[in-house]
Amino acid sequence: MRQYFVVSLFCMLFSVTAIAQLPKSNIYMFDMTQVTDSTYQFSNPRYLTQFNANGYNNHPAFFSDSILYISSQLPSEAQPDIYELNLRNRTKLRVTYTAEGEFSPRLTPDEFNFSAVRQEYRGRDTLIRVWQFPVDRLSNGKPIFKYIDNSGYYEWLDGYRMALFMVEEPNVLAVADVRTDDVNEIATNVGRCFKVMPNGKLAYVQKSNFESWKIMEKNLYRPREKATMLIETLQGAEDFAVLPDGTLIMAKGSKLYKYNRYRDEVWEEIADFRYYEIRNISRIAVSEDYKIALVAN
Repeated sequence: MRQYFVVSLFCMLFSVTAIAQLPKSNIYMFDMTQVTDSTYQFSNPRYLTQFNANGYNNHPAFFSDSILYISSQLPSEAQPDIYELNLRNRTKLRVTYTAEGEFSPRLTPDEFNFSAVRQEYRGRDTLIRVWQFPVDRLSNGKPIFKYIDNSGYYEWLDGYRMALFMVEEPNVLAVADVRTDDVNEIATNVGRCFKVMPNGKLAYVQKSNFESWKIMEKNLYRPREKATMLIETLQGAEDFAVLPDGTLIMAKGSKLYKYNRYRDEVWEEIADFRYYEIRNISRIAVSEDYKIALVAN
């Protein structure tokens, strides 16, 4: 097995032209400024993944205003690894270098570690587990849960609880205790994206085979209280981000929309990135200082 961590520093303008095995996707970033309640400006465009232009680049997560972690698969690699992009110095650092694949990096609440979903192969079985790694890269990390091995996506709720998208039939959204592996189911047939709102509640996408998909909000401290609907999703979309004031951000095609429950009745278009040849936007990440990272293919 290859070493887990390799410290390497490269110019972010290095490009790769071969075709990756996972679907081609790239990550772009803009500075986002709120002008009025309904108007936003997007400036200072940056193409972050030119080093892997024809490869797989996904799951952006801001660890700070100047540090972005992503999952990338180079054409020469069998699985994706985690990369750190230093936005101030315009450099990249390969953080994991493993035979397994790592996805969805997140800074842990203690900020001394980061977590990621690792796809592991055990004979004919595939385990999808959330791992924890030290930010200083002084050890190889370890699985967070002893028994939970079907976690496709996740979000930290606090230092000991995590929301998990559990790959089942149908898929399950649950809250798991990292100390005990105890799991409490919240909803079934859910989307892959869920976020903690500023009020502490969990927002997630409730899918349906017969009705429009809906973004729901659940009070995790009152488990018997039913989830309430915030708004229907844009048709066919399931990825969203949450701004510090609770505004939801969602994309469809090249366009970005926002919804604030206190100001809007429907989704309001706030940007169209066709000029930058950015289409089919999926995942969105927003930093505390309103940088916005967009995944598109």
